Amino acid sequence: MLVMEASSVFDAFDKDGDGKVSASELRCGLGSTLGEDVSEEDAAALLAAVDADGDGLLDQEEFSRLAGGAQEVDDLIKRRCLMEAFGMYASASSSSSSTMITPASLRRTLSRLGSHELGVEECRAMICRFDLDGDGVLSFDEFRVMMMA
Repeated sequence: MLVMEASSVFDAFDKDGDGKVSASELRCGLGSTLGEDVSEEDAAALLAAVDADGDGLLDQEEFSRLAGGAQEVDDLIKRRCLMEAFGMYASASSSSSSTMITPASLRRTLSRLGSHELGVEECRAMICRFDLDGDGVLSFDEFRVMMMA
């Protein structure tokens, strides 16, 4: 029964019926299944992770491995959502190419979101709680730890 279900799910993703699922078909199928848009980059990364023969397409066996790793799909979507949220709060550093959440960028974003007016020192204290490396700003990894706490 489980093999039959996997086969019908594969068939639903394989829109052109060629026996292979392309990144585009994977993206559309995941979008309709999860009810959320999946970027082309995310779909290509998922496909590449299980594409054993390197042809850029998923056969039924490779697709089954992907379906068995549904947690990976959830993790990828969570990471993308966290990156979008991080981008709302972060500002690009003028001294480097990295993007960080600074006390000023946190204050600015909270103000735009309608939060009561916080001072830079209050924002610095908020950042300090999750600033694991003590540099006074939050990297994406520190932000992720904070959001998962």
